[in-house]
Amino acid sequence: MELEKWKEAGKIGSEALAYAKSIVKPGMKLLELAEKVEEFVINKGAKFAFPINLSIDAVAAHSSPSYNDEETAHGLLKIDVGVSKDGFISDLACSVDLTEDKQHGKLIEASQKALDEAIKLIKPGQELRTIGKKIQETISSYGFAPIINLSGHELKQYKLHAGLTIPNHDNGSTTTLREGMIIAIEPFATSGSGIVQDGRPSGIYKFEAEHKTRDMLARDVLKYVLEEHRGLPFSGRWIVKKFGVRSLFSLRALEQANSLHHFKQLVEKTKAPVSQAEATVLVTSEGCEVLAKLL
Repeated sequence: MELEKWKEAGKIGSEALAYAKSIVKPGMKLLELAEKVEEFVINKGAKFAFPINLSIDAVAAHSSPSYNDEETAHGLLKIDVGVSKDGFISDLACSVDLTEDKQHGKLIEASQKALDEAIKLIKPGQELRTIGKKIQETISSYGFAPIINLSGHELKQYKLHAGLTIPNHDNGSTTTLREGMIIAIEPFATSGSGIVQDGRPSGIYKFEAEHKTRDMLARDVLKYVLEEHRGLPFSGRWIVKKFGVRSLFSLRALEQANSLHHFKQLVEKTKAPVSQAEATVLVTSEGCEVLAKLL
């Protein structure tokens, strides 16, 4: 039964990413894109495991539209989608070149090829360093660098980052994969230094701990977050939609009380463009089964 839900989350995630890629175009508001993809997933009977990430150029990840966002799609756009079916998660991403002269084709190919090559290595007993080495070698063969301080990760019910990390370079880890693990493989390629650093606040939050607050609305927001998202990341935009604009002050109060963690955007250190590819796979007795990937 659990495996069926993992597979359903994967199927819906794959369809949602393909849908997002099919409708995005230069000049389209990121908010419009986000809301259309969210509606698509909800109509399929699922929820989001995290807010859709729509990260442009040097922003590698953790960028999601606010409730009144005016930014439009342009440049090198990463679309990162997470779908939850009763807490069973799929996590997948692709990159889209929205430039007029399609200048990022090679960079996109590098991360996608690295993902494809890494998937071929997935099997029980495989060392993590071997996977990371293959990703690194593949991206380097295109003349680019992997982002070494971003990684793939293990998935468990209601846990987006659950223990194991899947490196994008040879990090020396002799930890091995085990049959039955669900993992997200997530290569990032860049023409820059291969390091990301914190940028501005993303509008993406995650529950940390329950602390007392005098703000009644903040208490209602926290109760809703715990019931609705159960520890998974959520968007401030969703809270505004539910509770109104005043809830932004409540989010700030909860952040200051250390009840919520507010993620920062992750930006390539030299401001060079970044591409991303990601898939969710199940480690099987003979290798792996791809649960979620761009169709």
